[in-house]
Amino acid sequence: PVKPDTIAKSLAIGNPADGYFAIDAVRNTGGAMAAVTDDEIVDAIRLLARTEGIFAETAGGVTVATLSRLAASGVIRPDERVVIYITGHGLKTLEAVSPVVGPTATIRPNIEAFHDAFPALEESSK
Repeated sequence: PVKPDTIAKSLAIGNPADGYFAIDAVRNTGGAMAAVTDDEIVDAIRLLARTEGIFAETAGGVTVATLSRLAASGVIRPDERVVIYITGHGLKTLEAVSPVVGPTATIRPNIEAFHDAFPALEESSK
């Protein structure tokens, strides 16, 4: 087994039980796979948050970073339709991205607390 060193802790398995099956599936379907860096993962998480309003955990960042890498290398063409799954919320792995996403706030679960924490948003919605 390999000891992975990555912020994507949920995927950091040195000897994954289904690793061979995953490789076979990629080969048998004409698919593709790629390795990505932690910086690419963080960039992908930020891209999803900025463009889609989705705060993904690090494993979700891996899928977007991999898609980006495969598209940039021409493995995935611009005319192809691609589906990726983002299932984990970024609050599960906040420590991995907190240095680059800025300060966070804990507020009461009501609209008044939200508006108190983000008054500029309340003004812009009027």
